Amino acid sequence: MKAVLGLIPQLEVQVIESSCCGMAGSFGYDARHHAVSMQMAELSLLPAIRAAASDALVVANGTSCRHQIRDGMRGAAAHAPEHLARILERALRTPSSE
Repeated sequence: MKAVLGLIPQLEVQVIESSCCGMAGSFGYDARHHAVSMQMAELSLLPAIRAAASDALVVANGTSCRHQIRDGMRGAAAHAPEHLARILERALRTPSSE
């Protein structure tokens, strides 16, 4: 993903070093696992997103990862996670300055 996003002109790519977002497929959807799921997200992922610039794009390809980020970032709509394909779609529609 980093290499592909790096091909988009004027896009600075920074990878958030984290393991799992905490959702792990359907794991985090189970009420019994919710607290553990959110603790995992709070290890590095959600704090890094909160610290990001307000215009930063958050790319998450996994459906459950995007759901976890949205839940963990309630009230912070500026960082709505998107699939890589959506970012590429916008980049392809945007005329290049080259």
